[in-house]
Amino acid sequence: MNADKLVIGLAGMPGSGKSLVVETCQQEGYAVVVMGDVIREETQKRGLELNPQNIGRVMLELRKTNGNSVIADKCIPKIQGQESCKVIVDGLRSLHEADAFKAHFAKFCLMAVHASPETRFYRLYNRRRSDDPADWAVFNERDSRELGVGLGSTIAMAEYLIINENNRESTKAKVREVLRRVEEKWLK
Repeated sequence: MNADKLVIGLAGMPGSGKSLVVETCQQEGYAVVVMGDVIREETQKRGLELNPQNIGRVMLELRKTNGNSVIADKCIPKIQGQESCKVIVDGLRSLHEADAFKAHFAKFCLMAVHASPETRFYRLYNRRRSDDPADWAVFNERDSRELGVGLGSTIAMAEYLIINENNRESTKAKVREVLRRVEEKWLK
Protein backbone atom coordinates (compact mmCIF):
# COMPACT_ATOMS: atom_id res chain seq x y z
CA MET A 1 0.00 0.00 0.00
CA ASN A 2 1.31 3.41 -0.97
CA ALA A 3 0.86 5.96 1.81
CA ASP A 4 2.87 8.69 0.10
CA LYS A 5 0.27 9.95 -2.35
CA LEU A 6 -3.09 11.59 -1.86
CA VAL A 7 -5.25 10.18 -4.66
CA ILE A 8 -8.65 11.60 -5.53
CA GLY A 9 -10.81 9.51 -7.82
CA LEU A 10 -13.18 11.57 -9.94
CA ALA A 11 -16.45 10.18 -11.27
CA GLY A 12 -19.08 11.85 -13.40
CA MET A 13 -21.28 11.23 -16.39
CA PRO A 14 -19.91 12.37 -19.76
CA GLY A 15 -20.19 16.16 -20.00
CA SER A 16 -20.73 16.68 -16.28
CA GLY A 17 -17.60 18.80 -15.90
CA LYS A 18 -14.80 16.40 -15.04
CA SER A 19 -12.37 18.40 -17.20
CA LEU A 20 -13.17 21.59 -15.28
CA VAL A 21 -12.59 19.77 -11.98
CA VAL A 22 -9.29 18.39 -13.29
CA GLU A 23 -8.20 21.83 -14.54
CA THR A 24 -8.90 23.29 -11.10
CA CYS A 25 -7.01 20.47 -9.38
CA GLN A 26 -4.02 21.05 -11.67
CA GLN A 27 -4.04 24.72 -10.68
CA GLU A 28 -3.85 23.53 -7.06
CA GLY A 29 -0.78 21.35 -7.73
CA TYR A 30 -2.37 17.99 -8.54
CA ALA A 31 -0.95 15.67 -11.17
CA VAL A 32 -3.53 14.10 -13.49
CA VAL A 33 -4.11 10.54 -14.65
CA VAL A 34 -6.98 10.08 -17.12
CA MET A 35 -8.58 6.64 -17.14
CA GLY A 36 -10.18 7.24 -20.54
CA ASP A 37 -6.70 7.60 -22.05
CA VAL A 38 -6.12 3.89 -21.32
CA ILE A 39 -9.22 2.99 -23.33
CA ARG A 40 -8.42 5.42 -26.15
CA GLU A 41 -4.86 4.00 -26.35
CA GLU A 42 -6.21 0.45 -26.53
CA THR A 43 -8.74 1.46 -29.19
CA GLN A 44 -5.95 2.94 -31.31
CA LYS A 45 -3.74 -0.14 -30.75
CA ARG A 46 -6.55 -2.20 -32.23
CA GLY A 47 -6.54 0.06 -35.29
CA LEU A 48 -10.05 1.34 -34.60
CA GLU A 49 -11.36 4.83 -35.20
CA LEU A 50 -11.86 6.88 -32.04
CA ASN A 51 -15.64 7.19 -31.99
CA PRO A 52 -18.28 6.54 -29.29
CA GLN A 53 -19.13 3.05 -30.54
CA ASN A 54 -15.54 1.75 -30.78
CA ILE A 55 -14.38 3.28 -27.52
CA GLY A 56 -17.46 1.95 -25.73
CA ARG A 57 -16.97 -1.53 -27.17
CA VAL A 58 -13.28 -1.60 -26.20
CA MET A 59 -14.15 -0.41 -22.66
CA LEU A 60 -16.65 -3.26 -22.24
CA GLU A 61 -14.33 -5.87 -23.82
CA LEU A 62 -11.41 -4.90 -21.56
CA ARG A 63 -13.60 -5.30 -18.48
CA LYS A 64 -15.10 -8.58 -19.67
CA THR A 65 -11.71 -10.08 -20.53
CA ASN A 66 -9.57 -8.69 -17.70
CA GLY A 67 -11.99 -7.92 -14.86
CA ASN A 68 -13.94 -4.89 -13.70
CA SER A 69 -10.91 -3.12 -12.25
CA VAL A 70 -8.67 -3.52 -15.33
CA ILE A 71 -8.59 0.19 -16.20
CA ALA A 72 -7.74 1.14 -12.61
CA ASP A 73 -5.08 -1.57 -12.50
CA LYS A 74 -3.47 -0.08 -15.62
CA CYS A 75 -3.59 3.40 -14.04
CA ILE A 76 -1.93 2.45 -10.74
CA PRO A 77 1.64 2.51 -12.17
CA LYS A 78 0.83 5.82 -13.88
CA ILE A 79 -0.25 7.27 -10.52
CA GLN A 80 2.82 5.90 -8.75
CA GLY A 81 5.02 7.43 -11.45
CA GLN A 82 3.75 10.97 -10.85
CA GLU A 83 6.19 13.31 -9.13
CA SER A 84 3.46 15.14 -7.25
CA CYS A 85 2.23 13.70 -3.96
CA LYS A 86 -1.31 14.79 -4.95
CA VAL A 87 -3.00 13.07 -7.90
CA ILE A 88 -6.47 13.38 -9.41
CA VAL A 89 -7.64 10.32 -11.35
CA ASP A 90 -10.17 11.39 -13.95
CA GLY A 91 -12.93 9.02 -15.01
CA LEU A 92 -13.71 6.29 -12.49
CA ARG A 93 -16.63 4.21 -13.80
CA SER A 94 -17.18 1.61 -11.09
CA LEU A 95 -16.79 0.83 -7.43
CA HIS A 96 -14.45 -2.00 -8.49
CA GLU A 97 -12.07 0.70 -9.72
CA ALA A 98 -12.45 2.70 -6.51
CA ASP A 99 -11.72 -0.46 -4.51
CA ALA A 100 -8.58 -1.12 -6.58
CA PHE A 101 -7.31 2.36 -5.81
CA LYS A 102 -8.22 2.05 -2.11
CA ALA A 103 -6.22 -1.18 -1.95
CA HIS A 104 -3.11 0.58 -3.29
CA PHE A 105 -3.34 4.06 -1.84
CA ALA A 106 -3.99 4.67 1.85
CA LYS A 107 -5.01 8.27 1.15
CA PHE A 108 -7.78 7.76 -1.39
CA CYS A 109 -11.12 9.50 -1.64
CA LEU A 110 -13.88 9.61 -4.21
CA MET A 111 -15.29 12.84 -5.66
CA ALA A 112 -18.13 13.15 -8.17
CA VAL A 113 -19.38 15.93 -10.39
CA HIS A 114 -22.99 16.10 -11.57
CA ALA A 115 -24.93 18.01 -14.21
CA SER A 116 -28.35 17.41 -15.77
CA PRO A 117 -28.64 15.36 -18.97
CA GLU A 118 -29.63 18.44 -20.99
CA THR A 119 -26.65 20.41 -19.76
CA ARG A 120 -24.31 17.50 -20.41
CA PHE A 121 -25.60 16.90 -23.96
CA TYR A 122 -25.19 20.57 -24.82
CA ARG A 123 -21.61 20.56 -23.53
CA LEU A 124 -20.66 17.37 -25.36
CA TYR A 125 -22.32 18.41 -28.59
CA ASN A 126 -20.42 21.69 -28.56
CA ARG A 127 -17.11 20.16 -27.43
CA ARG A 128 -16.90 18.02 -30.59
CA ARG A 129 -14.27 15.54 -29.40
CA SER A 130 -14.07 12.46 -31.66
CA ASP A 131 -15.94 10.28 -29.16
CA ASP A 132 -18.65 12.84 -28.35
CA PRO A 133 -22.23 12.09 -29.42
CA ALA A 134 -23.60 13.80 -32.50
CA ASP A 135 -27.23 13.34 -31.48
CA TRP A 136 -29.50 12.59 -28.53
CA ALA A 137 -29.78 8.85 -29.35
CA VAL A 138 -26.00 8.35 -29.28
CA PHE A 139 -25.84 10.42 -26.08
CA ASN A 140 -28.43 8.17 -24.40
CA GLU A 141 -26.67 5.03 -25.66
CA ARG A 142 -23.40 6.24 -24.14
CA ASP A 143 -25.11 7.12 -20.85
CA SER A 144 -26.67 3.65 -20.70
CA ARG A 145 -23.30 2.01 -21.34
CA GLU A 146 -21.63 4.12 -18.63
CA LEU A 147 -24.37 3.38 -16.12
CA GLY A 148 -24.18 -0.31 -17.07
CA VAL A 149 -20.59 -0.61 -15.83
CA GLY A 150 -21.48 0.96 -12.48
CA LEU A 151 -20.97 4.69 -12.89
CA GLY A 152 -24.24 5.56 -11.12
CA SER A 153 -23.21 3.62 -8.01
CA THR A 154 -19.79 5.22 -8.08
CA ILE A 155 -21.30 8.71 -8.18
CA ALA A 156 -23.75 7.77 -5.41
CA MET A 157 -20.93 6.55 -3.16
CA ALA A 158 -18.70 9.60 -3.61
CA GLU A 159 -17.58 11.30 -0.43
CA TYR A 160 -17.84 14.68 -2.13
CA LEU A 161 -20.37 15.77 -4.77
CA ILE A 162 -20.07 18.92 -6.85
CA ILE A 163 -23.11 20.17 -8.76
CA ASN A 164 -21.97 21.81 -12.00
CA GLU A 165 -24.92 23.67 -13.49
CA ASN A 166 -23.69 27.20 -12.86
CA ASN A 167 -20.82 29.18 -14.27
CA ARG A 168 -17.24 27.95 -14.39
CA GLU A 169 -15.97 30.19 -11.59
CA SER A 170 -18.69 29.03 -9.22
CA THR A 171 -17.84 25.40 -9.92
CA LYS A 172 -14.11 26.03 -9.54
CA ALA A 173 -14.77 27.62 -6.14
CA LYS A 174 -16.69 24.49 -5.09
CA VAL A 175 -13.81 22.28 -6.24
CA ARG A 176 -11.26 24.34 -4.29
CA GLU A 177 -13.41 24.04 -1.16
CA VAL A 178 -13.57 20.25 -1.57
CA LEU A 179 -9.80 20.10 -2.09
CA ARG A 180 -9.28 22.13 1.07
CA ARG A 181 -11.44 19.68 3.02
CA VAL A 182 -9.76 16.63 1.49
CA GLU A 183 -6.27 17.95 2.19
CA GLU A 184 -7.25 18.92 5.73
CA LYS A 185 -8.35 15.32 6.31
CA TRP A 186 -5.44 13.52 4.64
CA LEU A 187 -2.44 15.86 4.75
CA LYS A 188 -2.42 16.80 8.45
